[in-house]
Amino acid sequence: MEKIIIKDLFKNMQNFENKEIQVEGWARTVRDSKTFGFIELNDGSYFNNLQIVFNDSLQNFEEIRKLTISSSIKVTGKIILTPDAKQPFEMHATDIQIQNLCTQEYPLQKKRHTFEYLRTIAHLRPRTNTFNAIFRIRSVAAFAIHEYFQNNGYVYLNSPIVTCADCEGSAEMFKLTTLDLDRPLPQKDGQTDFSQDIFGKKAYITGSGQLHGETFAHAFGKIYTFGPTLRSENSNTKTHANEFWMVEPEVCFCDLEELMNIEEDFLKYVVKTVLEKCPEELEFCDKFIENGLIEKLKKVCVSSFTRLDHKDAIDILKKADKEWEFQPEYGEDLAKEHEKYITEYFNGPVFVKNWPKDIKAFYMKLNEDGKTVAAVDLEVPGAGEIMGGSQREEDFEKLFNRMKDLNIDTDELYWYLELRKYGSTVHSGFGLGFERLLMYITGMQNIRDVIPFPRTPGNCDF
Repeated sequence: MEKIIIKDLFKNMQNFENKEIQVEGWARTVRDSKTFGFIELNDGSYFNNLQIVFNDSLQNFEEIRKLTISSSIKVTGKIILTPDAKQPFEMHATDIQIQNLCTQEYPLQKKRHTFEYLRTIAHLRPRTNTFNAIFRIRSVAAFAIHEYFQNNGYVYLNSPIVTCADCEGSAEMFKLTTLDLDRPLPQKDGQTDFSQDIFGKKAYITGSGQLHGETFAHAFGKIYTFGPTLRSENSNTKTHANEFWMVEPEVCFCDLEELMNIEEDFLKYVVKTVLEKCPEELEFCDKFIENGLIEKLKKVCVSSFTRLDHKDAIDILKKADKEWEFQPEYGEDLAKEHEKYITEYFNGPVFVKNWPKDIKAFYMKLNEDGKTVAAVDLEVPGAGEIMGGSQREEDFEKLFNRMKDLNIDTDELYWYLELRKYGSTVHSGFGLGFERLLMYITGMQNIRDVIPFPRTPGNCDF
């Protein structure tokens, strides 16, 4: 007996007409009457379910009609095309074997559950329609990211997770130690003596692979990293998590304008791939999560992204006939309400570039005005900032002086500075928060609902 996955049935239903096959999966719903019944079966291979029709000719009919939701079963039967029905085909069962009878206490009964409740059963929520769609989209989007960079000549770099360089601000980085915290810590000169720790000095879980990425970019020309990132900030917003995934390409011989071209092309590729490969999942998201989602995504694929300076964005915000919770200012960052207004103002994604140097990182290239740096954030409707990038400072003296001005340890980052001595180039890169991209693609409003097991302040379950 040929065992078939449900995805193959939907993709090639004509090939299975009137054929007897075998499928295995979990019962999503069960409806029965005295002499026949229906089972909605899903095996994880496809978003849609296979309808199983069974009747009292089965030897174990009474047992099957009492089947509980999420029980696992093996079904043998014949595929019958039903073009005039709601579903395109169904399977008429000749034999159903119960592999595991799910208990009556199963928490996902056939009713609506809130996202907040489903977070408390994160080990089960992928079985719901919503999260089945979300995490299938996540898988396809992740593959599309690799595909884009591989097709365009980038080298995939596995940058280190552990670092001893406090280059991003230790306040946002998790500390890593093997010292026994239940005992008095070793002291030297009135401070903790980290020379007795495993790496002989303070160590952190890095919040970015960028600096190491730049080293490889100067060997391969174009590289990218894609992996988990950890930040220790105590933020409880809908767009922040302590563990998330980041995509960070670095490109040599690339200025800020070319970087924006890459960002736009990259985003369109990923969105286009999800549109092509996840039509059923996106239709579900469009219907139940964000009405008009598919049209929004299609529009992104064919539109040009607006590009404007940070100063011009502030001008627009200041002229807006709107009461702000946080007043827009020329030397400050954009608040969520500002990002939302700007994307609505231009009716699509917006690059905000040339930011005030005092609110951006030390490695960003100083513009000729001496006040701004060649930095850019990409703002998208619904998710706000999903990409942040810049042209990197390629001049040794300028970078060295900038680090001194900000009291950044140049000895600790000697290797990063040396890139500016040994064949430096005009180079740029960006970071993409993968979960924020998924929020944009799916319409989900909370980052906790696009990552399998969210890690946020006070929450490290599962």
